Amino acid sequence: MNNQKETITIAADVETIVRELVVAGGLRAGQLLVVGTSTSEVLGHKIGTSGTVETAAQIYAGIEAVRKDVGFYPVYQCCEHLNRALVLPREAADKYGLDEVAAVPVPKAGGSMAAYAFRHLPNACLVETVQAHAGIDIGDTFIGMHLRRVAVPVRPSIRSIGAAHVTMAFSRPKLIGGARAVYTLEDSGLASEQTSGTCD
Repeated sequence: MNNQKETITIAADVETIVRELVVAGGLRAGQLLVVGTSTSEVLGHKIGTSGTVETAAQIYAGIEAVRKDVGFYPVYQCCEHLNRALVLPREAADKYGLDEVAAVPVPKAGGSMAAYAFRHLPNACLVETVQAHAGIDIGDTFIGMHLRRVAVPVRPSIRSIGAAHVTMAFSRPKLIGGARAVYTLEDSGLASEQTSGTCD
């Protein structure tokens, strides 16, 4: 996967699936999108063995194309050697009250994707964990530990980026209550006036 056509395809395919997730999950400006990536898997190799920053750059470009339109915060998961810490803009870390940890991701300890993001995101920093509103996993890196409950799987129209399997999900608030619970204002039967017969 070294020719120009294939690298252009990576960026375009990533852009496509990110746009699909934004629509499916209603992702908005200021929310967190966590991205787990094995560039080794994208290139058809075992995770953690053959990653490249060139591949990371193409994935980053696809995500950035959507971020510029939507305004979400991209959050890039590191590999296991940094305990799956995350690279994100410091603005996002400050907004969500996340504690910074001290490390600089490099390809051999953090992974090519996180290393590239750390050097290209505006004022990037590293945090230990997030609770993201949505996520994309390229290469089965397991991002579930960084998603809010409740995760809702989304089936992308493109099931692989390069040779890497793709999964993605958004999160929704927990549904609480029982048989009497109503989950949308439209189904509540309430207009602007309060009704009697409450259970208090």
